Amino acid sequence: MSRDALKTLFHPFATEVVPMPGEGERVIFLGAEGGHPFPEGFAAEVTAVQPFRPLFRGLREGAFPEAEGDGYDVGLVLCGKHRGENENRVAEALERVRAGGMIVIAGGKEDGIQPLRNTLLKLGIELDYTPKYHGVAIWFARPENVEAAVTALKKSSDVIEARYEAAPGMFSHDRVDAGSELLAGRLPTDFDGNAADFGAGWGYLSVMLAEKSPRVNRIDLYEADHRALEFAKKNLARNCPDLHARFFWHDLGGEPVREKYDLIVMNPPFHEAQAADPELGRAMIRAAASALRGGGRLLLVANRGLPYEPVLASEFREHGETCRNARFKVLWAKR
Repeated sequence: MSRDALKTLFHPFATEVVPMPGEGERVIFLGAEGGHPFPEGFAAEVTAVQPFRPLFRGLREGAFPEAEGDGYDVGLVLCGKHRGENENRVAEALERVRAGGMIVIAGGKEDGIQPLRNTLLKLGIELDYTPKYHGVAIWFARPENVEAAVTALKKSSDVIEARYEAAPGMFSHDRVDAGSELLAGRLPTDFDGNAADFGAGWGYLSVMLAEKSPRVNRIDLYEADHRALEFAKKNLARNCPDLHARFFWHDLGGEPVREKYDLIVMNPPFHEAQAADPELGRAMIRAAASALRGGGRLLLVANRGLPYEPVLASEFREHGETCRNARFKVLWAKR
C-alpha cells in the first residue's frame, strides 16, 4: 500500500499545474517508493533512487541505491522522517536537474514538509505549493545559480568519538547508540570463528567485536541502508584495517541469508518515539536462527519492553538474558 505522500507528489502533474514530463525527457526520483502509478501521460524516462533495500526491492527497473549523472529535466523528491536527509535530497535535486527544470517535492506533516518549505523560501527560491492528501506538494523551476542554496541545504557527515563517521537519516547518526554500547560491553573476548552483524548500520558493533576478539576470522555486515553500509566500510577500514570483512546490502526481513555463522550480533530496529513494532526484531531473530550453525550463538540488545523471548524459545535450543538496565536488555541464544 502506498503512503499518501506519493499521491501528493503526483498531484501537481495530475492537475496539470506542473507540465507532464514527456517522451525524451529524463526524471530523477529521489527517495523513490513504489505502490502508486505515475499519472496518465507521464512518459519520461525515470531514474529512481532509493537506498533502503526493502523499498528498493518494491521498485521497477531503473532503480539505483545512489544517484548518478546530471542534466535531468525534472526532479522528484519524496520526503522521509529526517530533516537532514530531506534537505540533502533537495540539495541533490538542485545539483542534478538542469537550470529551468522543474523540481517537485512532497511529504506529510510528520515528514517536516512545512519547515522544508520555509527553508526554501528563506533561501530565496520562488515556489508554489498546495496541500493535498494530508501532505503538501512544493514545486519550482530550478534556478540558474544554486551554489548558495546547495551549500545551505547539504549536511556533512557527523564525526562520532573522533573515530566514526555517519550521516543524517541513518540510525544513531550523531552518537553511539546506548543499546549498542550496552551490547558491546558483553561481546566475547575469545571468539575466533566467522561472525555476522545483522542490521550493522555504520559499523559500530563490528568494530567493537573486532577489537574485543582480535582473533575473529571474518565479520560479515548486513545492512538495509545502502548509505550506512558505505559508511561502515569507511569506519571498519579506519578502525580495523586488518579485519577480513564483507558487506551485504540486504533486506533481512525479505531476503534469505546464504552463509552460515558461528556468532551473530545485532541491535534490531524498533521505534522508540512512536509505537514499537516487535515484528521487525522477530523477523531478524528468525533470520539469525536460520543463518547460524549448530551450536552457534546469537547476541542481541533490545528495548526491555519488547517481547522477543517467545521467538527465541521457538527458534533456539537455549536462550537467556545477560543483563539489563533502565532501557535495554541483552539477550543470548544458542542453536
